[in-house]
Amino acid sequence: MKMNNFRDTWTVIKFTMRDLIGRKSFRVSTIIILVLIVAGFNLPRILNAVTDSNFNNTVLISDPENLYNNQLENLNSSELGYNFKFENLNFEEIKTQINEHEISSAIIISKKDDVINLQYIVDNAATMASTPTTLVDALNSLYTNLQIQKLHLTSTQLAQISPQFNLEIQQISDQEIGGNITVMMFVSILLFFAIYFCAYQVSSSITVEKTSKIMETLVTSTSPRTIVLGKTIGIGLVGLGQVVLFTATAIFSAYAFLDPELLNSMFDLSTPTPYLAFIMILYFILGYFTYALLYALTGSTISKPEDIQSANMPVAIITMIGFYLAYFTLIDPTSELNSFAALFPFSSPFCMPLRVMMGIASGWEVIGSIAILLITCSLIAHIAIKIYSNAILNYGTKMSLRDIIRTYKEE
Repeated sequence: MKMNNFRDTWTVIKFTMRDLIGRKSFRVSTIIILVLIVAGFNLPRILNAVTDSNFNNTVLISDPENLYNNQLENLNSSELGYNFKFENLNFEEIKTQINEHEISSAIIISKKDDVINLQYIVDNAATMASTPTTLVDALNSLYTNLQIQKLHLTSTQLAQISPQFNLEIQQISDQEIGGNITVMMFVSILLFFAIYFCAYQVSSSITVEKTSKIMETLVTSTSPRTIVLGKTIGIGLVGLGQVVLFTATAIFSAYAFLDPELLNSMFDLSTPTPYLAFIMILYFILGYFTYALLYALTGSTISKPEDIQSANMPVAIITMIGFYLAYFTLIDPTSELNSFAALFPFSSPFCMPLRVMMGIASGWEVIGSIAILLITCSLIAHIAIKIYSNAILNYGTKMSLRDIIRTYKEE
């Protein structure tokens, strides 16, 4: 009997996977997302190429009063990202050079009543990306150093004027927090989209099959439990394959098109361990099944594809609450709210792997969280299969909450 159930479940899994992969919309959307991932990581290189070829980044600096004692040439060694040109021109002459694209902008330096005035001249102020604060700071620093030199101060006096500040952070909590925050957020977002999009397909698949009458054949050939579990696992395997493909493409594109040193500093992979990898996979599976069974429940209560979005809205809201509960509690990982998010079954798949990565989750806390998630998943599975069994052949209007409760109580 158990062998027959396994064989029937495997049959539903294969049927679901073939049906999902065989859809034109699935293949097209997968290709589009892959192209967008590659193009997105290649965008900085494209923008740099366009900028280098079409944008003149030369800044003219005019100092007619020689306030900088011919020291402005030192700006060329400051690596501010500009090409500097030093020439004393008036406004009309600068305007001509900007219109002829010889320079991109200019600064005229003047002094009045002990105030240094910087007149920044551009073609159109409305199209400026930002105020050149780095350039202004560099001019300010250069002028300040010139004035200090005129005072003929000793090295000790200079050190007293510009002391070096050293910041030390001392925490009073005994709980050490480690891990890379960028990696943590990436893992959390990856889990969210994997669970959300994979689970959503369960509801859509069930509703579409009800519309095409395929479900009548499935119900007469196998049990509702087999159908629910088979479709959930089948769509989960396809979705997991999609997530792996997208992630691999993103990682390859990042290291192919972005600066490797920048990536290594942002994504420190020294934290992940086999234990953390096991926790991530386990919470992904349990989290996916929890949400997928909720979507299976909503899919069995409607009979029109246009009702899918409205029927899935409560589950989508629960998903968002669970994700953002884990996201915002990362601001204070040692808070009681974060501990609650790690135990709450709808947020624990997003929160607990991050707590494990940071090293603040105790063994008993992880065991308790997994136990709660298993109980919740089993309870939702029981309710979903029960309602699915009684409502799957309902081709009427969308069921209300009262109808769902009444259907669950039916034998």
